[in-house]
Amino acid sequence: MAQTHATGPRIIVALDFSEVSQALAVVARLHPSTCRLKVGKELFTLGGPPLVEKLLKQGFQVFLDLKFHDIPHTVAQACRAAAELGVWMMTVHTLGGGKMLEAAREAVASTSQRPLLIGVTLLTSLDDDDLRDIGIGGTVEDQVVRLAGLAQQTGLDGVVCSAQEARSLRVRYGPGFCLVTPGIRPAGAATQDQRRVMTPAEALQAGADYLVIGRPITQAPDPQQALAAIEAEIASAP
Repeated sequence: MAQTHATGPRIIVALDFSEVSQALAVVARLHPSTCRLKVGKELFTLGGPPLVEKLLKQGFQVFLDLKFHDIPHTVAQACRAAAELGVWMMTVHTLGGGKMLEAAREAVASTSQRPLLIGVTLLTSLDDDDLRDIGIGGTVEDQVVRLAGLAQQTGLDGVVCSAQEARSLRVRYGPGFCLVTPGIRPAGAATQDQRRVMTPAEALQAGADYLVIGRPITQAPDPQQALAAIEAEIASAP
């Protein structure tokens, strides 16, 4: 598989739930040695910092995916607050521009537990037609490459990208640039509302560092067993 700098569990389980109790019920059936956890906007709005702290106390590393996007000072303050929670990884939106990204980087650099700072390029629900609808020219891949370059230039640790862009980004930006890929579906699973998808094995082969997987694990009768099956699928890939 492609050379990366990833360490520890490479699967991040997306806790996309409308109730905190539902998320905690799934977490209780997972083990921190086998995965990390993603807390996004919906769950964080419901549970806030106390939920993140609870997950951390249970031994999980947390990817806080809030995609901060505002004026540089506001984003810097939000990033500093998130970093002080002790999260392992967090996101800002690259469309906020270079000054905002630099402010975010400087903010987390001064914290006691510096998280990985990852830039969001384009959401995996978007395709070329969607870009034209909002007045952005070029293809999805063109925009992802450009925004990933901005993330690297401003000192971010990597980007969130579709697995379909991972290969070109890995070649262009090298093994030290972290690639986090949502839109991952095990072989035979439904794509649901994601348009740019790959299987876990395909994504890692393309150069992804970490895979964000939600419903195939969280909606399975046995989440830990589903996670193990995905790891077996990855291990059996050529």
